[in-house]
Amino acid sequence: MQGGDNRPVSQRTVGVEEEVLLVGLADGRPRPRGDDVATDTDADESGQDGSGIEHELKREQAELDSRPHERLVDLRDDLRALREDLSRAAARYGLGVAPVGTSPVDVRPTPTDDQRYAAMGERFGLTAREALSCGCHVHVAVHSREEGVAVLDRVRPWLAVLTALSANSPFWQEEDTGYASYRTQVWSRWPSSGPSALFHDVEGYDRAVEDLMRTGAVLDSGMVYFDARLSSRYPTVEFRVADVCPEVDDAVLIAALSRGLVDTAAAEWRAGVPALDVRPDLLRGAAWRAARSGLSDELVDVRTASARPARTVVGALLDHVRPALERSGDLATVEASLQRLLGRGTGADLQRATLSATASFVEVALEAVRRSAARVGEQTGCQ
Repeated sequence: MQGGDNRPVSQRTVGVEEEVLLVGLADGRPRPRGDDVATDTDADESGQDGSGIEHELKREQAELDSRPHERLVDLRDDLRALREDLSRAAARYGLGVAPVGTSPVDVRPTPTDDQRYAAMGERFGLTAREALSCGCHVHVAVHSREEGVAVLDRVRPWLAVLTALSANSPFWQEEDTGYASYRTQVWSRWPSSGPSALFHDVEGYDRAVEDLMRTGAVLDSGMVYFDARLSSRYPTVEFRVADVCPEVDDAVLIAALSRGLVDTAAAEWRAGVPALDVRPDLLRGAAWRAARSGLSDELVDVRTASARPARTVVGALLDHVRPALERSGDLATVEASLQRLLGRGTGADLQRATLSATASFVEVALEAVRRSAARVGEQTGCQ
C-alpha cells in the first residue's frame, strides 16, 4: 500500500471496526474466551473515541475498534497495532486471531454474559443463538445528520460491490456453502438487516427507525442493521456490508472506497443531484449475487438492472469515486490495493485454496491466523 506524509489529506475521518474469531492453535476451533482475552490486552478499555478491543455478541469473538483517521496510513498502522495487541493476548490463552467471516470449523457459539444480548436471544431465538459471524464496519464522518441521510440515499447502488470485494466466509459448520460471503446470508436473518428504501430526509430516516422499534422488530436503535446507517454513537455514516478482511490492507481498501463513496455522495447532494431511485428488491438481488460469487462471476449493475463481469462493476465503482480519491490523495493506494486483491483473490478464494490443498477445515482456520499475523508484521510500503 502506497502513501506519504506530504500528500493531500481528506478532512473527513474514517474508522474501522473488525470482528474476529478466537480459535485454538491446535484445532482451529473457536473458543469462548472473548471476555478474558479482551480484558487482557493493552487496549482493554475503549477510549473516549470508541477505540480499543472489546467483547462481542458471542464469547468466541472479539472486536477491534480503530480511532478515526484522516490518513489511510494512520488507519492501517492503528489496525495493525490492534491486531498485534489482540494476538499477543490471545496467545497467552493458547489462541490465535482468525479474521474470517464465519468459522470453517464446527462450533456451537455461546452468548456473552450481557443483559442486552440475553434479551436478543430471548426475542430472536435461533437467529440469535446461531449468529456467529464477523464483519468489518466502516465509519465515515459526516458534517450533519442531513448530510448523512443524503449520503445513505446515494451510496445504495454500490454497497454490494463492497461485499464482493470483502467476501471471506465460504464455510459454515465444516461445509462449503457455495457462497463467497455466507456471513451475508446469516446476517440477513435479522429483521432489520439489508438494503433500505430512500429516506429522502432526516425525518424519513427517523420515522423508519421509530417504526421498527414500535413494531418490536428491533430491541433498540443499535439493532437497526441497515446495510448503511447513521451511527447511534458517532457523527458518522456506518457501512455494514463487508466481511472481516483477511489482511489489514484489505480493510483499509474497503475504508478508502467507503470514504470515497461518502465524499462523492455528499458532493452530489450539495450540487442538487438526485439520488438514484433503485428498488430495494433489486438491491437485495445485487447483494445476493455479490455474496454468492464474490469476484469470481458476474455482479449486478443496479444502474441498468443487468449482470456484468465482476471486474467491470468494480471498475465502475472506482470510476464513480475516482474524483474523490484524487482530491483526498488516496487514488494510488486504492488502485494498488485493488490490483493486488484482484490478482490474489478474495478471502473466500484463499480459504477454498487452503481447503483444496490440505483437505482440512482446521488448516483453513489456522492458515487464516498465520496469514493475518504475517501480513500484520510485514512492512507494506506505507510511509
